[in-house]
Amino acid sequence: MPNSKTWDPIAQSMIEKANEQGFSTAFSRAEAMKPCPIGRGGSCCSFCFMGPCRMVGKNREELAGICGARPATIAARNLARWIAAGAASHSDHGRDMAIALRETAKGKAQGYEIKDVKKLYATAKYLGVKVEDRTKEEIAIDVANAALEVWKGQEGEIVCLSRAPKRRQEIWRSLGIAPRGVDREIVETLHRTGMGTDQDPEHILMHALRASMTDGWGGSMIATDIGDILFGTPKPVRSKVNLGVLKEDEVNIVVHGHEPLLSEMIVLAASDPESIEYAKSKGANGINLAGICCTANEVLMRQGVPSAGNFLNQELSILTGAVDAMVVDVQCVMQALQGLSTKFHTKLITTSKKAKITGATHIQFDEHKALSIAKLIVKTAIDNYPNRGKSEIPEGLDDLVAGFSHEYISYMLGGIYRASFRALNDAIIEGRIKGVAGIVGCNNPRTVQDQGHNYLTREFISRDVLVVQTGCGAIASAKAGLLTPEALQYAGPGLREVCEAVGIPPVIHLGSCVDNSRILTIATNMVTEGGLGDDIADLPAVGIAPEWMHEKALSIGAYFVASGVYVLFGGGESPVGDSAEVTEIITKGWEEKVGGKLEFEPDFDEILRKSMDHIELKRKALKLGSWAPGKYTRTYVTPQELARRGQAALEE
Repeated sequence: MPNSKTWDPIAQSMIEKANEQGFSTAFSRAEAMKPCPIGRGGSCCSFCFMGPCRMVGKNREELAGICGARPATIAARNLARWIAAGAASHSDHGRDMAIALRETAKGKAQGYEIKDVKKLYATAKYLGVKVEDRTKEEIAIDVANAALEVWKGQEGEIVCLSRAPKRRQEIWRSLGIAPRGVDREIVETLHRTGMGTDQDPEHILMHALRASMTDGWGGSMIATDIGDILFGTPKPVRSKVNLGVLKEDEVNIVVHGHEPLLSEMIVLAASDPESIEYAKSKGANGINLAGICCTANEVLMRQGVPSAGNFLNQELSILTGAVDAMVVDVQCVMQALQGLSTKFHTKLITTSKKAKITGATHIQFDEHKALSIAKLIVKTAIDNYPNRGKSEIPEGLDDLVAGFSHEYISYMLGGIYRASFRALNDAIIEGRIKGVAGIVGCNNPRTVQDQGHNYLTREFISRDVLVVQTGCGAIASAKAGLLTPEALQYAGPGLREVCEAVGIPPVIHLGSCVDNSRILTIATNMVTEGGLGDDIADLPAVGIAPEWMHEKALSIGAYFVASGVYVLFGGGESPVGDSAEVTEIITKGWEEKVGGKLEFEPDFDEILRKSMDHIELKRKALKLGSWAPGKYTRTYVTPQELARRGQAALEE
């Protein structure tokens, strides 16, 4: 049944259509194909061709592969490689952004400009680039080159670590896990985990933490900062979400993937009067742009482009028959899109030099000719519009407010002249807000789409826990109406009062997956502000990926653990659950060394309980009291009680 696949009623209707018409989707394929019971728990080693070796049997921990590798070593190697692959994905994104900034500053990147000079100066400061008596172009070239050193570094440590709290930096250095460079740590992970090299599970996994930090405190942080420099630092913007954003009488272009370099240019090309007139000449009333996945978040938070949904909505959007072109770059793009698009009129267009799909139209992106290529892509979509047959766009849209950068949050909390996180810290100290939960990450067709994200989000805010979100998790909340001020009806009294006073929703959209680095910056600012300890590990905060599926999620989880955060993954079994030894290392072992730990917990109620227990434990360690409404604020009346009183008054 569709309602067993997704929480979203609109997605349910599209799944029902797919089933009735015999179209394959990720939902039907997940049902037909059961996961490998050996690899699922980390018990399969395929790192050489003496195997693959499968660790199956009653006394699993006593088994060994052909080379003698123990199950714990195999599980640790698997996890380390997944983390390294995830870090590579995000870091490669950051590298491309740095190169684009350099080419823009040299005047060689068509269509781009330096939009946020203030952010350029701030980035230059932590990268050690001189700004006095220099043009913004000169500064930008040096910022780009300094950023690229984060990838090239062979010794010492990456410069972005200087942005972490001093205590956290000391922990990393004392453990010898401060990363030297993105490329070095990822390459070393592959070397260590090859046959016959590193064979101590704890040693392997400590390096995995080191590799993960090249993502959060390296590539992702650089990608976020340079994205802000080139396209503007996000500030709150209203928009719409779900498949209903597609339009019957306009050319529908859906951008999907993760990199904003192309999608920002498509926004520009689609709004060009020449393109719009050309669309009208083909019988359309205009050009409608929508996003899927993290590309959706990128153009949503800066340009207000509506989102057609998260990861599992990509096939469903094509099923509407209304998508004239789906334009993809890298990451989370299903190969199944090509086969499905041939059943409709949709033109699937790949654009990255790193990623092609057999059978798709390939229009290779090049930042030197960015706007011209974007216009060609838009023209291709327009030319396909007359081929559209019958379309079935489901009714239903939700409003959302997105685009809360850490800079804007600081401004909202303190104003122009005294922007700070003081108000947030004080609210936590007083107990109005109990803590912060970061709920991020993917969808997974082996769980009910959006259910974990939305259940946990609503439960946390009802308990006065502020929720920050990125990626597909943020879009899940948007589809549930949780990214608007109206979501305050679900918030507890303390959180509600703070949000009303400041003017923010109780669930804050911080951007795409790379923008998890914004959460690190917010956590650091909270520590620096004072009153909540001297390290990220002291904060009453948790990180959760309820429906994860990608290696990037493991990298994100690992760098938050390395930063001192308790991280919980939901959505099914642990990928290293077959090894009690590795499970011990990533929970108790990591907690003893870095202050954070990683747990895999399939039960959402248990995730909620463990998270609240952890938040209360951290509050107790900081000697923070409980909120006393009579002491700090007016007596709180729930919206339900207000409605009841209003009805009673009418009846009287």
